[in-house]
Amino acid sequence: MIDTDDFLRQLHERASRALVHWGLEGTETRLIKYRENAVFRVRLADGAYAALRLHRPGYHSRDTILSELLFVAHLVGEGARAPAPLPTLSGSLLAECGTDGATGFASLVSWMEGAPLGETGHPLAHGSEEAQALFFRLGETLARLHDSADRFKTNDSFVRPAWDRDGLLGDTPLWGRFWDCQGLSPESATGLARLRSRLLDRLAQAGTEGLDYGLIHADGVRENIMVHGNEIGLIDFDDCGYGYRLFDLATALLKNRIEPQYPALETALVNGYRSCRSLPDAALALLPLFVVMRSLTYIGWAAARPEMAHKTQKYADDALELAERLL
Repeated sequence: MIDTDDFLRQLHERASRALVHWGLEGTETRLIKYRENAVFRVRLADGAYAALRLHRPGYHSRDTILSELLFVAHLVGEGARAPAPLPTLSGSLLAECGTDGATGFASLVSWMEGAPLGETGHPLAHGSEEAQALFFRLGETLARLHDSADRFKTNDSFVRPAWDRDGLLGDTPLWGRFWDCQGLSPESATGLARLRSRLLDRLAQAGTEGLDYGLIHADGVRENIMVHGNEIGLIDFDDCGYGYRLFDLATALLKNRIEPQYPALETALVNGYRSCRSLPDAALALLPLFVVMRSLTYIGWAAARPEMAHKTQKYADDALELAERLL
């Protein structure tokens, strides 16, 4: 059994060692999130706050993390509300800090003011009109992100995952083989294998060559959407990569389907997106397909994480039920 107090102490010690790279030794660290990364709030010399990320060992390579930071720096440079990467004393955006004999990495980004749009599994705290206005602005935000991403110049050293057909439904999806992972009942495994085959057929019939494709955020869940006054910002670009732009819309919608005003929220998101960027009706018709594919990603994601494995079957049940309703 893990000694929680000892584990937290070690995390804070790692954070303190990492902050030396930014000349912030002795700065107080406050753990605010521990999921893929351990995220701490720290105070800079000028009194402003920043977020220190201790990247999960083995999840992303150095080049992959650095590519994320360069992409976000580009977005911020073009006016996006996102956490700006802050360079170390040596000018790098990424610091190497080993842990338990393994290579680890840390990055420091500017603090994002505001509050999350909501919390997954809980009703939105916003009234109907306010929620629709927020989703309209979220649609605008995603469209502008995609516009800015199209202007971003990559090179051979830029490495990010691909949320494409293979990344979602191939033999080795990015977040695991959701149809045959541990924790599934035999009935669910069979149902998911059939659903995967069905989705592959639907994608083949629809054709994806004409779909808008490029760099996306890929994790625009409620907790990663920051509301500050009338502005919308995005945090946590840990999963950003190449993908169909519909995947960003599907991610923003999936966990909001529990809302009684969901149809109005979906309409607002789409209208906000279309106010800034083209989204043809033929592409929009495939949105339900992408919502289902997004739901499938959580199954393998949970199964691969001991602390989340107990949710594997629930995610499978949810995905199969959603597919039955949408497809």
